[in-house]
Amino acid sequence: MHDILTVTLNPTVDLSTSVAHVVPGDKLRCAPPVTDPGGGGINVSRAIRLLGGESLALVALGGHNGDKLRALLEHEGIRLIPLVAPGETRMSLAVTDSASGEQFRFVLPGPIWNEAGLKATLAAVTTAVPKSGYVVISGSLPRGLPEDFTERVCTKIGARGARVIADTSGPALFRLARARDAVPYVLRMDGLEAEELAGRALPDRKDSVDFAAELVAWGVAEVVVIARGAEGNVLAAEGLRLHVGAARVPVRSLVGAGDSFVGAFVLALARDEGLARALQWGAAAASAAVMTDATALCTREDTEALLERCPVTEL
Repeated sequence: MHDILTVTLNPTVDLSTSVAHVVPGDKLRCAPPVTDPGGGGINVSRAIRLLGGESLALVALGGHNGDKLRALLEHEGIRLIPLVAPGETRMSLAVTDSASGEQFRFVLPGPIWNEAGLKATLAAVTTAVPKSGYVVISGSLPRGLPEDFTERVCTKIGARGARVIADTSGPALFRLARARDAVPYVLRMDGLEAEELAGRALPDRKDSVDFAAELVAWGVAEVVVIARGAEGNVLAAEGLRLHVGAARVPVRSLVGAGDSFVGAFVLALARDEGLARALQWGAAAASAAVMTDATALCTREDTEALLERCPVTEL
């Protein structure tokens, strides 16, 4: 199996709770909170662990919240490379309205980074990158880091023979889509991000896979994955156009579905199972994740049970 490194520079301590009904002005009595480690790369490492795999997580930690986050990760058995953040690790709060089932998510800002932090991070990633392995860059970038951070990481990692799985958004996604000298192996985005990048609507799966194939042809990435919510995901690579359906399951929370997808997807790649099978594992894990409460991720039992209910077809 190939090694996997995840990178999380803007992690969170996630608190989740519920109230009978969310109304303004009143003092709302909450259920006992659940505390989880959060952040894109962290959740990918957690999903990999839940599915029976192993990864190494490079995580920026700072202050009391950073200490709390480190303890949570160590309790879950996540192998860490701690990186000193330039301030207090952020927190987020998810509150579910028990009456309506609606979830309200509040994310506090994290620390502001500078050039020194950028250099230290690039050095840490370069040192930790597994040769011929996979590096997952997922989640938001901290304030202060340049929008071309992912491009810089791709350049450094490529020289070591590792492959980058990039799950990014916003200005960083647009920059990466325009770059040609720093190409990730896999670029993943959701449907709305794909439409913003394409500058047009992508109403059905064929439109999405056509756009994914355009990105591959333009040299943006070797593989492009676009999530289409309850419809599943599409994937394009040279000579390959696939769709995987999402399993029909009761939805309790959408939080963590994307990270569960990436965790299962990269784990399958690290096991040399191929793109089609990796796509199927990703869809099964995402389907399993929406069945869990609040910020919980997929479970191995549900993912394995749902695998064959996520059919892969050519487009």
